[in-house]
Amino acid sequence: MTRLTRRLLAATAAFCLLPLSATGYPIDAQDTSIRRLQGANPDKIPPGGLLKQDEIRTSLLATPGAGWDFDDNPRDPELQAALTQMFKGRDPSYGLVVADISDPSNIRWAGVNETRSQIPGSVGKILHMLALFAELETAFPDTLDRERILRTRMVTSGQWVVPNHHTVPRLQADGKTLRSGPIAVGETFSLAEWLDFAIAYSSNAAAATVWKEVVLLRHFGANYPPTAEQEAAFFRDTPKAELWKLASDAVREPMIGAGLDPEAFWIGSFWTGGAKRLIPGNGGSRGTPMEMARFYLRMEQGRLVDNWSSERMKRYLYTTSRRYRYVFSDELKPAAVYFKSGSLYKCVPEEGFACGKYMGNAQNLMNSVTLVETPARPEEGQQQHRYIAALMSDVRRTNSAWDHSRIGAAVDTAVRTRAAATIQESASEAAKKAAG
Repeated sequence: MTRLTRRLLAATAAFCLLPLSATGYPIDAQDTSIRRLQGANPDKIPPGGLLKQDEIRTSLLATPGAGWDFDDNPRDPELQAALTQMFKGRDPSYGLVVADISDPSNIRWAGVNETRSQIPGSVGKILHMLALFAELETAFPDTLDRERILRTRMVTSGQWVVPNHHTVPRLQADGKTLRSGPIAVGETFSLAEWLDFAIAYSSNAAAATVWKEVVLLRHFGANYPPTAEQEAAFFRDTPKAELWKLASDAVREPMIGAGLDPEAFWIGSFWTGGAKRLIPGNGGSRGTPMEMARFYLRMEQGRLVDNWSSERMKRYLYTTSRRYRYVFSDELKPAAVYFKSGSLYKCVPEEGFACGKYMGNAQNLMNSVTLVETPARPEEGQQQHRYIAALMSDVRRTNSAWDHSRIGAAVDTAVRTRAAATIQESASEAAKKAAG
């Protein structure tokens, strides 16, 4: 056992003392093999997080909005004027796209620096979710077979998960308690659980493992899953350049098929050091607010592989627990939100500046993309607003988690009123920390 593995196991034992509430996927979905759903506590879930899995549907399929795209339509003058006013004089690193899809026959959008590119961080994990569903569809056209593979393919962690620090929940022996800790070498979870950990808990270890399974699916096809011996022989005997081609083609092809641009949104290497040693990438990770928003648009149109896959991806993105970063504000508590974020910050010594989480002075990347459906369950005669928002920034020396939360609240108001909303300028340190 390596020193790093011992540290990971020790960390797991320590973190397992901490209770954790469910973070994503509809909590009534008890037939998925995502075991931690059995420990979800509805009393701790905000109103917008209580939708059932059958209530989560793609909203633009078979509507006039099914073929809509940003490139073919001008900006909405009112919404554009509101966003322009809201960001006037602010840091030039902000990039934002907002698309109001409430009325499929009259989709409206606006943006600020919407093609500005930066490293997307963990938002890029949604690309590997897309790749997984694409390879499942190729190998198993019948959706019942795809469901079966997600439930019954059991994957034991290996070098792919090393190192990692994100914690994930495990259902305890009592069948109702969750305990959290980082994934350790030798743990076994279903494929559905690995994907849940990658998306809902943003685990790098899980994302690397999911991408590894994508490569196996692409190679073995209908003969997936391989035996442990077949898997080991495949990764041992296949040249690394060929492995990277399999991995990158598996991501690129479904993106192009869905009308997404890999030149604008891409992850160029695996998520952990151990995985990079097994399949070296070539770097160049990048993302823009426009392409992140387009991914969500394609999901709502049922165009990510097929509608079955689009709906399942939407369920994995559904947020059921405490909201943070862009979706933290009270304004979004009644909403159903389908959210992914990613951050990267770096600090260098600076007199009078104290480095903190999401407060880098050398780099402070924050990326957020969400679909908002508010209210989550509209009453009869009540209008539901549905919109996509993608926000990227690199505002130094500012708590970027709180920064995105205040912008998320203002954007929600602007979508509903079509007028510039006030972006909150100050908060207590406790409030800023809570947004993270």
